[in-house]
Amino acid sequence: MFKTFSLELAGRTLSVDIGRVSAQANGAAFMHYGDITVLSTATASEKPRDGIDFFPLSVEYEEKLYSVGKIPGGFNKREGKASENAILTSRVIDRPMRPLFPKDYRNDVTLNNLVMSVDPECRPELVAMLGSAIATSISDIPFCGPCATTQIGLVDGAFVVNPNQEQWKNGDLQLTVASTSEKVIMIEAGANEVPEAKMIEAIYMAHEVNQKIIAWINEIVAEVGKAKHEYTSCAIPEEMFAAIKEIVPPVEMEEAVFTDEKQVREENIRKITDKLEEAFADKEDWLPVLGEAVYQYQKKTVRKMILKDQKRPDGRAMNQIRKLAAEVDIIPRVHGSAMFTRGQTQICNVCTLAPLSEVQKIDGLDDNEKAKRYMHHYNFPAYSVGETKVSRGPGRREIGHGALAEKALVAVLPSEEEFPYAIRTVSETFESNGSTSMASTCSSCMSLMAAGVPIKKMVAGISCGLVTGDTDDDFVLLTDIQGLEDFFGDMDFKVTGTEDGITAIQMDIKIHGLTRPIVEGAIARCREARMFIMENCMKPAIAEPRKTVNEYAPKIVQIKIDPEKIGEVVGQRGKTINEIIARTNVKIDITDEGAVSVCGTDAAMMDKAIEMIQTIVTDFEEGQVFKGKVVSIKEFGAFVEFAPGKEGMVHISKISKERIEHVEDVLTLGDEVKVVCLGKDKMGRMSFSIKDCK
Repeated sequence: MFKTFSLELAGRTLSVDIGRVSAQANGAAFMHYGDITVLSTATASEKPRDGIDFFPLSVEYEEKLYSVGKIPGGFNKREGKASENAILTSRVIDRPMRPLFPKDYRNDVTLNNLVMSVDPECRPELVAMLGSAIATSISDIPFCGPCATTQIGLVDGAFVVNPNQEQWKNGDLQLTVASTSEKVIMIEAGANEVPEAKMIEAIYMAHEVNQKIIAWINEIVAEVGKAKHEYTSCAIPEEMFAAIKEIVPPVEMEEAVFTDEKQVREENIRKITDKLEEAFADKEDWLPVLGEAVYQYQKKTVRKMILKDQKRPDGRAMNQIRKLAAEVDIIPRVHGSAMFTRGQTQICNVCTLAPLSEVQKIDGLDDNEKAKRYMHHYNFPAYSVGETKVSRGPGRREIGHGALAEKALVAVLPSEEEFPYAIRTVSETFESNGSTSMASTCSSCMSLMAAGVPIKKMVAGISCGLVTGDTDDDFVLLTDIQGLEDFFGDMDFKVTGTEDGITAIQMDIKIHGLTRPIVEGAIARCREARMFIMENCMKPAIAEPRKTVNEYAPKIVQIKIDPEKIGEVVGQRGKTINEIIARTNVKIDITDEGAVSVCGTDAAMMDKAIEMIQTIVTDFEEGQVFKGKVVSIKEFGAFVEFAPGKEGMVHISKISKERIEHVEDVLTLGDEVKVVCLGKDKMGRMSFSIKDCK
């Protein structure tokens, strides 16, 4: 027996079947929105995982290509590893929901979202977010929900609630907001320089819509929700904290953490841990959780220093940015490079330019996005935090950070018509102590300008932190949080933008939501900080994009031809275009609209390729002069190839001003000659003359 619940949402019917499928999961929601179908499930292990000091939550978003009527490519014809979009969607579901589980809960929990049908008028990612919230809320898994998620677009200056795929891609705003019944708990945005005030308006429009959804979910829970199960608490015993404070008084812990050198702080904590291990040698039940206890002690100490004493661990003022440095051209022979340093966070970014044929091909559920021209990749090696670890490729965190920095800069990139290049930037983390993704944004912006990419405006980014007290009014905002303030604080609010508006937001929190004054204050702080970074650090290093691309970058010239002539340029089975490429050693891309991009490093060869293409597509008229090569000799004359795949005939009487008996007396195969067009002969062939050429 199952029950269906429905809600009218943004002009469409959102419905969920409970009890219809997946009865063995702790909670299952069979979601429908338009023609979108997503199965969301929540499952939990019976017992906590041993030996861990974190909540083991896994979120999966599975894109099945049958949902859009496609068979996967490749030999196996199966879906492979998760796409970048699937990973980013999983992160957006994880971030608002993780803080709503009990802090001392250590049972494994998996939230799985299976996309089974896609409707271009809706977005399956949104349905999965809502499905995860419903499945968890009706399950017996401890959860302080419900929560809800709404997306806002901006099309022609007007906000659109839960936009369709086309509106989402082409609008000026891509905003995702998650809320509880009281507060905002997650913000993710990409924007085309949306002013701060308008962004705040959009955030709270989404928050209002979320309240309607939460009321609906509460009705579902009241009717079909399960009682929450009991669990084994993994909280640190209070008597252990008391014993630790006797051995290490609060003043000693304050001295240990109060330094702007991460390595010094870690050494101080190591000594304290060794001291406690020695003191608790006979406490076998305490030793396994000692590391977590010391972490919690540090956290309480740092939070008290910030909130009550208005004192940051490195001594900065609450709105003060760490020491800044920036430089460009630090790597030779690459197309563009820049390094940005903020305190102990240091990112080197390298920019590479290539012809448009090098764009990233995308085989996903969105038919509107089949290729990506700008790619930002982020790497976080273990040495950047002083650790030893073998690299296994980018994880979800690296992919998420790279996507955020990419989103930050998309709004200021030139169009393909203005700059016909594929662009890749790679951020290498040299050192990390807080907000490397924002440092990546700054270094990427400078790297693009150093490479000669004519970006419209400079972009910078910064992160704002938060420490809260017992009431909503008791909080402190922290500009430019370092790692310790991120670990022990309540929020990591990242904002990127230009002088005129926001280009990206990503907000992570560890508490049950933010009040509006906190959101507004954080956005204002981030604007103030990014203005300071641009004026005092980035502009002195490079104030504007270079006028030309780097000497080692490929040069691209674009011309326009009649789309009906594309076949002539390409030739049968690509013979003509391949001949041009072979002769000139260039790369050629042609769009369906007739835009031809010629890419190479030798300007003379590029000019030659363009001349060949223009010759091929020219409607020949009498009197036009061409350069060609003799490719065939007959008794009655010679055939001259004046462009790849294009030939014309020179009659023997038109070869020389003097009478000749044999063509071979004047011409040999391979001779390069200048010819003038005489029009077409009786057989419809191009007729040329050598002797009449001036």
